[in-house]
Amino acid sequence: MDNTILFSEAESAAENSYSPYSKFRVGAALLCKDGEIIKGSNIENRSFGLTNCAERSAIFTALSKGQTEFTALAIYAPDADYPVSPCGACRQVISEFTDSSFPIFFAGNDKKYRESTIGELFPFNALDELKDK
Repeated sequence: MDNTILFSEAESAAENSYSPYSKFRVGAALLCKDGEIIKGSNIENRSFGLTNCAERSAIFTALSKGQTEFTALAIYAPDADYPVSPCGACRQVISEFTDSSFPIFFAGNDKKYRESTIGELFPFNALDELKDK
């Protein structure tokens, strides 16, 4: 698949962000093994601990639809002047459902996507041994 489609879907997902407190919109597009793209947006709450990131929104939606195999993730933060990679909680969730080579693309408002892997972003996944291999 051409990554420009995945990037475009992440950018589109950011438009659905509910971020009245931070004014920091984020969109994510998760590519499933079968080619389906599942989008997620960050959803805030006045109780900030109840906020959900775009990456987790996309993954949880995919899992709720029965999708369990993923091939790439794109993240777009139009209100950032820098590339925004997944937070720690999202890195943990991503690592739960992918292997260390899983590609992640992320960009700020310049739309210059950077590429990494979950293994590079989360190198010492201490809970990986709990996974059923």
